[in-house]
Amino acid sequence: MEKIVNIGDLKYEIIVDYRDAYKKDEFISKCTDYFYDFDYVVGDWAYDKLRLKGFYDDENNKAKEYNKIGNLDKYLKEKCAYGCKYFVAKKIIV
Repeated sequence: MEKIVNIGDLKYEIIVDYRDAYKKDEFISKCTDYFYDFDYVVGDWAYDKLRLKGFYDDENNKAKEYNKIGNLDKYLKEKCAYGCKYFVAKKIIV
C-alpha cells in the first residue's frame, strides 16, 4: 500500500489503515478543499460509502473538543458503525 498521497498542493501520510479501509481513488475524490485546513482526515465506511471527518492536532489553537485527534476513539465509538473500517491520513507539513 502506498503510504503517501498527493491531493492538490498537499501531501498526506496514511498512518492508520484499519481493516484495509484506505482506497486511494475514493479518498482523493472525496477530500475537497474543505479538509485542507485540518491536520488529519479520518475516513470511515458506512453502507459501502466513504465518509470523511477533519481533525486537528490536540495542540492546534483551532481545535475544539469534538475535533481533536486525541478524541478519535470517542468519535469512532459514538459516530461510526461498530467495528467499521477506517483510516487516518495525517497532513505532511513541508
